[in-house]
Amino acid sequence: MNKEIQLCGLGNGLVDIQYRIDEKTMSDFGMKKGEMRLIDNEERARLEKYFTNYSFNRCSGGSAANSIIAFSQLGGKAAYKTVLGNDELGHFYADEFKELGIHLFAEFRNDAPTGLCFVFIAPDSERTMLTSLGATAFFSPKNLIEDVIVKSEWIYLEGYKFSQSDSTKSVFKSIEFAKKHNTKIAFGVSDVFITENFYEPVAKAVPDANLFFCNENEALSFTKENTIEKAQDKLFSSVENVVITKGAKGSIVKWNNEVIDIKAFPTQAVDSTGAGDMFAGAFLYGIIEKNDPYYAGKLASYLSAKVVSQLGARMNDNYDKIKKEILFL
Repeated sequence: MNKEIQLCGLGNGLVDIQYRIDEKTMSDFGMKKGEMRLIDNEERARLEKYFTNYSFNRCSGGSAANSIIAFSQLGGKAAYKTVLGNDELGHFYADEFKELGIHLFAEFRNDAPTGLCFVFIAPDSERTMLTSLGATAFFSPKNLIEDVIVKSEWIYLEGYKFSQSDSTKSVFKSIEFAKKHNTKIAFGVSDVFITENFYEPVAKAVPDANLFFCNENEALSFTKENTIEKAQDKLFSSVENVVITKGAKGSIVKWNNEVIDIKAFPTQAVDSTGAGDMFAGAFLYGIIEKNDPYYAGKLASYLSAKVVSQLGARMNDNYDKIKKEILFL
């Protein structure tokens, strides 16, 4: 069968709203800088009211969604599956995906608002995320479309889906469909929050991945090792292909039993939101389009450096120009 979709993501449907705030405001709200935390409807309403007059940047997002968007902007044929609220934010989300040329398969629910992620950027560029899942918490196996996975070369799964029982079931059903239809599986941890709180389903899913993404802290948390060298060895021996990002130290890739060091590109950090998501989307593009881990790693590293130099996870650059430039860097 013709695999007309190169990459299909399964993840949360969230609208990201980024605010620049000082550390006193973070402290006043009981935030821990750098944390990712789920919030209830009461706290969501309190934050929306307090920050109503603050300037902000808004875009459709979610971890896997950011990766799918990057993949699409680079020229890949992409699809995304999620759940949204039947409200202004949900239609804003869908309109953005239509403009980006991504096939969106989304249920619009009347009983819950579209998910919202408050992204607070501190003066040192560190980001703190407080997430109200809203409608996307209701993602379940019934939201899966087997035919979409049949037509996809790869699926990309985000760790955040393990935060809810029904969406956890949908992850494993997606893996079942992918293995049945010769669709490759990429999986990203998303955050240490996931490995610390939902370790068992993560540990069950990772061995099925054809490609596994994590950063150093996630690697340590997942492997339960006390050095990155031991964590790396454990992952390399147990997972088919692995990418471990190391921030300013670059990244290390195991691809087809070859280990490759990828350098980091210099940047002036403004907002770390979406750096890992950008890396995953760009790396998958390089692998799917060229089957070249060197090109994929360099492209992912370069674009990650660019995305942290701006506010928000969305870049509006000339991607065709970047793809040509990367060959000479």
